[in-house]
Amino acid sequence: MSEVKISAEVRSEFGKGAARSIRRENKVPGVVYGHGTEPVHVTLPGHELLLALRTPNVLLSLDIDGKNELAIPKAVQRDAIKGYLVHVDLILVKRGEKVTVEIPVQAEGELAAGGNLLEHVLNTLSVEAEATHIPEAVTVSVEGLEAGASILAKDITLPNGVTLSTDADAVVLQVLAAQAEEPAAEAEGEAVAAEGAEA
Repeated sequence: MSEVKISAEVRSEFGKGAARSIRRENKVPGVVYGHGTEPVHVTLPGHELLLALRTPNVLLSLDIDGKNELAIPKAVQRDAIKGYLVHVDLILVKRGEKVTVEIPVQAEGELAAGGNLLEHVLNTLSVEAEATHIPEAVTVSVEGLEAGASILAKDITLPNGVTLSTDADAVVLQVLAAQAEEPAAEAEGEAVAAEGAEA
């Protein structure tokens, strides 16, 4: 897992007005906390942060007033309509430290023929991993699965050093049977027959 270097400026102005002013400069207000330290309010470069956050659980190497800190995103707020970053909470981590995070579940492969549907019951898995080796995602094969099949959390192979925090028996993916549709021509024929009987 690669580290993304980002410079952070300590800020002393708070409130909605100050936050709006920061965002007008294409920057994002945030707070960095963890390891029993006092929260540090920072301003981060908007474009660089947006690119970094495309990677789930990205490891950020923060330069805060000349001091280097490692952090991962804890909470990211985006504008509901325009999608720009409103605020970010970052939690400090250390190399070798284990953290609990959510990682996306990706399905690959084709289901058995029959038009069945794959339902993602869980889009993410809660796992414990070393802070500098958090997997970006976990991939699950659904090749050839038929209606009624399901994949539980414990069935998913995790990378070395990563342990499951989600309930082992939780259903992650399941295959739903295709809905049977009445052929249109048949239905039309029945309607005509019914009209003839009424006449």
